Amino acid sequence: MCVYEMGKLRLIDLSKIIDPATESRRCHLFRFNTGGAIPDFHTNMDLMSHLGTHCECPYHHDDNWPSVADLPLSTFLGRAVYVDFKETVAKRGHITAADLDREAKKVKEGDIVIIDSSYKLYPFTPDTNTDKDQRLLVGEESANWFKEHKVKAVGFGDGVSIENCNEDVKPFHDILMAENIVFLEVLRNLEQLKSDVFFMSYSPLPIKGLDSSPVRAYAIEGLAEFSE
Repeated sequence: MCVYEMGKLRLIDLSKIIDPATESRRCHLFRFNTGGAIPDFHTNMDLMSHLGTHCECPYHHDDNWPSVADLPLSTFLGRAVYVDFKETVAKRGHITAADLDREAKKVKEGDIVIIDSSYKLYPFTPDTNTDKDQRLLVGEESANWFKEHKVKAVGFGDGVSIENCNEDVKPFHDILMAENIVFLEVLRNLEQLKSDVFFMSYSPLPIKGLDSSPVRAYAIEGLAEFSE
């Protein structure tokens, strides 16, 4: 279940759930009983920082940029806009400034922007960058558009690639992370959204020196101040 009703509000879980049994990246949980005066269970976690739906912070690309715990809490919540290019951009095409001008007209300064398309592929699998991979691409031009529009975060659906080549990935990260703009990779259940403008939250673990953190990302629809 990924959609919840809470009075007049509608909550949508946008997170990829982490399952140690199937995760291809480092993910181990060690549960044990403390055996002390009040015996109970604790869990040691042996995890990498890029698991499930995770929030990448500037420290990911530069030792001198903020880690997760260095960023203000306001970085991790706010007005969000879902920009679904559908099939308006050619398969495996780069998202241009003109594409964003056309499809992202609702984006305002300080927004979280989630980009997606109809060309979906589950990311970080052997199908990545093969003939099966028709996702849209990001690069320097799209990064500069987000920078100029002063967004706070860029999120990705399964219809946009973030791993095609270093020539695109590095400038996209470096340009935006230099502005303390964070990334959300990768979001789920976006098809459950009824509105393309909503409130969103995705708080990471506040650990000093952490470059990225798994998050429980969710949308709240029905808040008037975060509507269109």
